[in-house]
Amino acid sequence: MALTVMQVLDRTANKYGDRAAMAVKRNGQWVKTSWNEYRAAARRAARAFIHLGVEPKTGVSIIGYNSPEWFIADAGAILAGGFPAGIYTTNSAEQCQYIADHSDSAVAVVEDATQLAKFQSVRDGLPKLKAIVLMSGDDPADDVYSWKDFLALADQVPESTLDERIAAQQPDDVCTLIYTSGTTGPPKAVMISHDNITFVAQCVSDLVSGGPDDVMLSYLPLSHIAEQAITLHGPMWMGATTYFAESLDLLGDNLREVRPTVFLGVPRVWEKIQAKMVAAGKQNSPLKKKIAAWARKVGLASRYAEQEGKPFPFTHAIASKLVFSKVRERLGLDRCRLQVTSAAPISKDTLEFFLSLDIPLFEVYGMSECTGPATISLPGRYRTGKAGFCLPGAELKIAEDGEVCMRGRHVFKGYYKNPEATAEALDSEGWLHSGDIGVIDPDGFLRITDRKKDLIITAGGENVAPQLIEGQIKAIPVVAQAVVIGDRRKFLSALLVLDSEQVAATAEALGSPARTSAQAAECPKFRAHLQQELDELNKSLARVQTIKKFTILPEEFSIEGGEMTPTMKVKRKVVNEKYSGAIETMYA
Repeated sequence: MALTVMQVLDRTANKYGDRAAMAVKRNGQWVKTSWNEYRAAARRAARAFIHLGVEPKTGVSIIGYNSPEWFIADAGAILAGGFPAGIYTTNSAEQCQYIADHSDSAVAVVEDATQLAKFQSVRDGLPKLKAIVLMSGDDPADDVYSWKDFLALADQVPESTLDERIAAQQPDDVCTLIYTSGTTGPPKAVMISHDNITFVAQCVSDLVSGGPDDVMLSYLPLSHIAEQAITLHGPMWMGATTYFAESLDLLGDNLREVRPTVFLGVPRVWEKIQAKMVAAGKQNSPLKKKIAAWARKVGLASRYAEQEGKPFPFTHAIASKLVFSKVRERLGLDRCRLQVTSAAPISKDTLEFFLSLDIPLFEVYGMSECTGPATISLPGRYRTGKAGFCLPGAELKIAEDGEVCMRGRHVFKGYYKNPEATAEALDSEGWLHSGDIGVIDPDGFLRITDRKKDLIITAGGENVAPQLIEGQIKAIPVVAQAVVIGDRRKFLSALLVLDSEQVAATAEALGSPARTSAQAAECPKFRAHLQQELDELNKSLARVQTIKKFTILPEEFSIEGGEMTPTMKVKRKVVNEKYSGAIETMYA
């Protein structure tokens, strides 16, 4: 049966009322909010939004770090009949203006004075914006409300008015806008319905046997559909508890404190954990190194055996006791039954690193336009390097040109105010065209080979998928990012970004004086080392895929620098433009 978000929140609050819905750290202590308190706060926020002029089918902009206030503002906007429109905290004032204006937002909910300043600087360009609400702090301006004063406005609107708004909502109505972080052009607003959200929440909950004892850790941007699915709407269906990480820097500490049962990491997070573990492992005694190497060999063999339906060898239990259980405990993953990787491609090197430690990373493939997951991987039902099987109750196919397409109740309603883009994404039979190239194996597992638009066509007319090669280059320990160049060129080259935490140690081992990426770029010894690594890699590649030249970039890619999206995907177009000089030098 199709349900609205409010029906799910009501059902969960009625069933698990006094249990914790969320927890946030205040003054060093975890402060919990029960499901009853969450529902009451969401209803108050909805009435306050109505008082401030939020009409049905108009936006409420939300920009802030993951917190109870974000969840309450989101639910309140939906209950009032509006569309929450999340904005990344790294967005510029102009990007905030674009989203608030495009979504017809009457109210913007902002984190603090820093985010408030962005809106105030573009206020003249937002004639529909009637009020701004601060999640923390206050401001003397008449139309800026502190969180406490905002919730107090609920008293101006009777409960019956809100109930009328809620009763008017149907499962098929749009209730959320997800603005694509977009690697090109202005963001598109993905229209997500109540049924999209509740169908996916139920589906995922059923697949992972989710329930009120589950614990999630929220730290990725809530304006992204993956984070909403895993820590906002999924737990709402299950009655689970979501803890909010204090910051990205404290993620490791929070993981050990919270010990989540389900954990979502984008590839860059898993890569950083891997790099830290590799560095720590180098400090171990020779005996410990020997035991770890043996255990990892056992772990890899065991997990690949599992994928073929074979039992673990008896040595697995010994390795688990000696090594694996301790590693999980140190990472805070000792209770975790589902370690998810999603939102960007992940290298086989990283997958096998964790697999060898008995921590399989379960790949989920999807996009905002299908409310998060199109495919999912589960314990006992996964393949390393493949993105999982089709969501039950949905459809997946590969078009004649190799494009991955999906259809079902998870597929979006279209792009807000953009029928042209909607017609490009959705065909007449309801199939969503993903823009990704992939294959489905005989067991139903999907493997993504590349983005359709990222395919390199060399001067010789041969098609090359850069992501596969980039994944292999990133397996070189000191390389953090790689961008393969070669469209309409005679050969392939690569831009390499070094892992700043690994540069000094690598240089020392090479007898190089380099201590930074910029110094490494100029150091003949360092370049010779990378050339050697690439020569080794080239031996395993087809001739057309080999990397003939490379450039070490002086600094890491970042969201602030514009080279990465908020979910850590590389923006190829930006990188190509920013480093066009370096690229042309390689082909001169």
